[in-house]
Amino acid sequence: QVQMVESGGGLVQAGGSLRLSCAASGRTFSSTAMGWFRQAPGKEREFVAAISWSSSIINYADSVKGRFTISRDNAKNTVYLQMNSLRPEDTAVYYCALSGAIETMTVAAANYWGQGTQVTVSS
Repeated sequence: QVQMVESGGGLVQAGGSLRLSCAASGRTFSSTAMGWFRQAPGKEREFVAAISWSSSIINYADSVKGRFTISRDNAKNTVYLQMNSLRPEDTAVYYCALSGAIETMTVAAANYWGQGTQVTVSS
């Protein structure tokens, strides 16, 4: 069993920054991809960013490229999402996820999910 716990969400003004963290514990896999998704009210959950085990492969959704940065610390089983230049449309519940490979870091295929953390960006 794997537990994923997010932290770092909150309320911020447009143009501000937040840093999300997600710590995985329990039976973690030795070579896993980690990622972030988000879900706004009334919308489907969508991909935000993903990072491979070695950090050699990093993918971003077009909507966050140049503003968000994903990173990880394997010694701590933790993934981070630095969010800069936040916009009201970034308001959502942000979920971290763990998958066996970066190719399967999708809503349908990710193996484990955190409980989510709320990010609200005011205009």
